Amino acid sequence: MDDPDQETGMHLGSTKTNIKMEISRHHSLPLAFPLPLPPTSSVAMGIKGLTKLLSDNAPTTIKEQRFENYSGRKIAIDASMSIYQFLVVVGRNGMETLTNEAGEVTSHLQGMFNRTIRLLEAGIMPVYVFDGQPPELKKQELAKRNLKREDAIRDLTVAIEVGDKEGIRKFSKRTVKVTKRHNEDCKRLLRLMGIPVIEAPCEAEAQCAAICKSNKVYAVASEDTDSLTFGAPRLVRHLMDPSSRKIPVMEFEVSKILEELKLSMDQFIDLCILSGCDYCNSIKGIGGQTALKLIHRHGCMENILQNINKERYHLPEDWPYKKVRQLFREPNVSSEIPELRWTAPDDEGLVNFLVNENSFNNKRVAKAIEKIKVAEIKFSQGRLEGVSAYAPSRRKVCS
Repeated sequence: MDDPDQETGMHLGSTKTNIKMEISRHHSLPLAFPLPLPPTSSVAMGIKGLTKLLSDNAPTTIKEQRFENYSGRKIAIDASMSIYQFLVVVGRNGMETLTNEAGEVTSHLQGMFNRTIRLLEAGIMPVYVFDGQPPELKKQELAKRNLKREDAIRDLTVAIEVGDKEGIRKFSKRTVKVTKRHNEDCKRLLRLMGIPVIEAPCEAEAQCAAICKSNKVYAVASEDTDSLTFGAPRLVRHLMDPSSRKIPVMEFEVSKILEELKLSMDQFIDLCILSGCDYCNSIKGIGGQTALKLIHRHGCMENILQNINKERYHLPEDWPYKKVRQLFREPNVSSEIPELRWTAPDDEGLVNFLVNENSFNNKRVAKAIEKIKVAEIKFSQGRLEGVSAYAPSRRKVCS
């Protein structure tokens, strides 16, 4: 199915809230307007143009995998990116969105609940990592995003008033924001489901990379390609996409990327900074291809800046590339990673949270809890036997 609502037949039966009511009550337009189901790549952030750069210059470093190929694998998931997507696509029906009886949006809960169950049923063992405080270097980027979101809200309001359907589609997806409440809701849900939750001190994708480097998980699942720059051995994209049964999962391996591009890790970091990242402005006129040529020609950022045509390329004032490089090399992550444990769901807690507090359908929640228990039994059997209950696929994949 294309919509996470339908993955486990778990339509909530929740209250539907009209977008015009949301405008007047909460000014939260994006959470109350129907959107087309975009591919996850449409919300990708991180290193600008990195996927295309790799596709053009090192295509063998990108492997197409089937969702089922990750059976038996532990995967660290960037939670905020997934929550954002669920807020955008889940429960849309005309001018309405899913809410509980108090009028609070529950799209993130439904998306997270159903998607996680699908992962478990496929034998995938998820670990969700949540953002902490953003680094100082990211505050400028976040301020820009907030300004763009405010502009989009104004444009969306006008589009709704004049009935501009194309404008509505264009501006509504630019206004979604993941809030602290959304994060806390999902943490509570996941813990009740028996799923490991890790709270990063800073950037979730950096913490995911650290967990992967410690060999506690097979890969990082995120649409943010920063994970590779933080040194994640493997990154998978589209694993959390609602339509990933149709869209191949894309797997990147950093060691192969460095080998194919003929770069060291430090050079790769400089390449990513030059291409454009979330932590500093880029040099106008330099994209991924030009950045790669410059790195190959000069070796490092310092040599590039000494030799670059300054009449053609204007450096941003007080460009903090050294601080950004250090952030990627040594991010603020927790080195004490707890043991990852998947436990039985808390039946009573789930019913209270989902049914009593958020208007989920009681029978369907009960059915979903049974699915979680079946998956947990399989995981437990695999641990007792000393092998995974789900053998990873040996199928040959496209590259």
